[in-house]
Amino acid sequence: MPLFAEARTVVQFYDLDPMNIVWHGNYPRFLELARGALLDLIGYNYPEMAASGYIWPIVDMQIKYVKPARLAQALAIRAELIEYENRIKIGYRIRDEASGELLTKAQTIQLCVNAETGELRLDCPPEFIAKVKALHGKP
Repeated sequence: MPLFAEARTVVQFYDLDPMNIVWHGNYPRFLELARGALLDLIGYNYPEMAASGYIWPIVDMQIKYVKPARLAQALAIRAELIEYENRIKIGYRIRDEASGELLTKAQTIQLCVNAETGELRLDCPPEFIAKVKALHGKP
């Protein structure tokens, strides 16, 4: 069973480029809305990450622009946890909220880094894995 969360937003004038579509550089902000909702659901958003002694930089982001988003368009952004044992890999879908039409596909990868030493971990901390497994109903 997939672990996911959704966020919603409405395209504002300041999101647009000179072609009157959402500027490509604004899409990461939309992804962050859904990623934050997913991490809140898990109970391991940025404050909990910092409290656990780790930071989680995004090391890879891929975005496929399928159709442009436009002014006043209501967007539904879904973030789904794809991998969580060695890294956090999240898949995204941005859809037109009214029609469900797919506008954008994306994914991000975050790695775990010890906040004090800057050392990269090659696995996710046990407290994070336990939170994810608890939501999946796994021991």
